[in-house]
Amino acid sequence: MSIDTFLILEKIILVVIIIAASMGVAAYSTWAERKVAAVMQDRIGPLRAGPFGLLQPLADGGKLFFKEEIVPDNSTKWLFMLAPAMFIFTSLMTSAIIPWGPDFVINGSEGARTVALQVADINIGILYVFGVVSIGVYGIMLGGWASNNKFSLLSAIRAASQAISYELALGLSLIALLMLTGTLSLRTIVEQQHGFWDGNYFTWNFFKQPLGFIIFLVCSFAELNRAPFDMPESESELNMGYHLEYSSMKLGMFLFAEYINMFISSAVLATLFFGGYNFPWMDQVQAAVPSGIFSLICVGVLMAKVVGFILFFMFVRWTLPRFRFDQLLNLGWTKLIPLALFNMLVTGAVILFFFNKK
Repeated sequence: MSIDTFLILEKIILVVIIIAASMGVAAYSTWAERKVAAVMQDRIGPLRAGPFGLLQPLADGGKLFFKEEIVPDNSTKWLFMLAPAMFIFTSLMTSAIIPWGPDFVINGSEGARTVALQVADINIGILYVFGVVSIGVYGIMLGGWASNNKFSLLSAIRAASQAISYELALGLSLIALLMLTGTLSLRTIVEQQHGFWDGNYFTWNFFKQPLGFIIFLVCSFAELNRAPFDMPESESELNMGYHLEYSSMKLGMFLFAEYINMFISSAVLATLFFGGYNFPWMDQVQAAVPSGIFSLICVGVLMAKVVGFILFFMFVRWTLPRFRFDQLLNLGWTKLIPLALFNMLVTGAVILFFFNKK
């Protein structure tokens, strides 16, 4: 087998694994959300579908698959059908540039070969994330507009204004991080956070950019449409919002995409601020185990961080009440953007006076 053929096969296998893992995590995030809500509200939660209710996601998926599919007569039909596919497609695209673990070596008949646990290591990885996130909101906007329903249209307008408000603060919060790292590549950013402690300071970016992390986290809630920023889906006001007219697997694709977005956003947060797959004493572990086993351990570490962020998103949903829409926009424009600009200026001053001295 030639090297190019092996590379193509390697990437195809990695893409299939990532998509399957994303779908699996999204499915069981629905189960976890119900269990978290049950614990916080002193209830039991899913219990009857399998042991501990673990088969509940399969039951939900089967129900959506066999439900009647309805397309409103007055809708723009091809856009109506395109919107959920576009939403879930953009949700999965971001996973392509996340480094899920360190490279490992395979010894074959043609010699040793290094396999990267990253689909594409592009040198503008952060810009790619912003581009995909910006496109993702089009799925919500098209779904709301093409439904020809006033509640869905209002939801799409809310989603657009919310995305514009918080993407600015999201981008500004990362400028300070990029000033410190000097790169847009997610692989390089993770490598700069090697281990946990570098003799004199913590290597993870959270300890270098705590304010930037808080701003990025709050903006992630808004970009995910998660409570307390779930204005496009506020059932009490908009009757389910942008997916009001959807049924069957089209509705399922919207719901799956939301949980996939939460999974990928958690992976991005862990990658940018919490060291990605790095962990304390990883050099000692690497020296004691084979390359493949070490890579699996690193993948497990990253997944543990991702699960932690997912649970945090769920705890916040069932803790804080929903904001009013004017409060949401006021927070984005008058609080988070000035804070992000302040953080950027302070970071620039620190770099100028402490790191560039000759």
